[in-house]
Amino acid sequence: MYRVQCIQIDTSFSGEMRYDHFRTKLLENARRPAIVNVNIGTTVKGAIDDLDEIINTLENCGFRDRFYIHCDGALAGLMLPFIKQAPKITFIKPIGSISVSGHKLLGCPTPCGVVINRLKDIDVLKSTNIEYIASNDVTISGSRNGQSPMFLWCKLKSMGYKGIRREIEACLRNARISAFMNSQSIIVVFEKPKDDVFVQKWQLACAGNAAHVVVMPHVSFEMLGIFVEELAEKRYALLQDKEFSIPCVAMDIGQENCLYKLHENIRSSL
Repeated sequence: MYRVQCIQIDTSFSGEMRYDHFRTKLLENARRPAIVNVNIGTTVKGAIDDLDEIINTLENCGFRDRFYIHCDGALAGLMLPFIKQAPKITFIKPIGSISVSGHKLLGCPTPCGVVINRLKDIDVLKSTNIEYIASNDVTISGSRNGQSPMFLWCKLKSMGYKGIRREIEACLRNARISAFMNSQSIIVVFEKPKDDVFVQKWQLACAGNAAHVVVMPHVSFEMLGIFVEELAEKRYALLQDKEFSIPCVAMDIGQENCLYKLHENIRSSL
């Protein structure tokens, strides 16, 4: 859309940005300003990039006052303010914008999102007054669903700060199962089940050899118990097949979290 060159930055097994690679790419493009997308909860693993480290890297590489940072907080952006010891995403820091989703954690029935920008950037985009809506329009689509902000306002007002915090704390507790999970995240990553019917039944999102479960407010501890029992049964049945080989997920969740070297031990102990 903007005809701007996109440069991908490598990530660690957790899904977090590799800051050494980020620094290398900045130095390779030192003559140009930088637009940086900071992930506040990646799609598959829920990884959160270190905003302070990114800002320090930009400044140390000579990009002071020559960068724009957008924080993509689709899911985790609404969670972090309610979690103690969580990293702070604030406009006190030199970020340009942040976006969050309204249909995920808050459960808005219509897919929607909220983008917060600095006023100086919005002023640049202001169009002429649109007579039939009696306001300036700066959206790409030219119109918006008015029901979504009403739902979000009512949801936030009815639950309050303490109510939302209780829901998030419950999600974090329920997500603590024996699998890989980033800190401050409710996304649990584990080995992709081989039974397609099981995957479809639980609507698991899969990528490569890994799958994940997002422990949202509607996901109860009892529901997770049923899921884990069924998952264990399916996995046990597969392990009875001597020709079956458990996939290695070291590239997905890190070698220290992968049981590839213990496969034979696991199979012989069952």
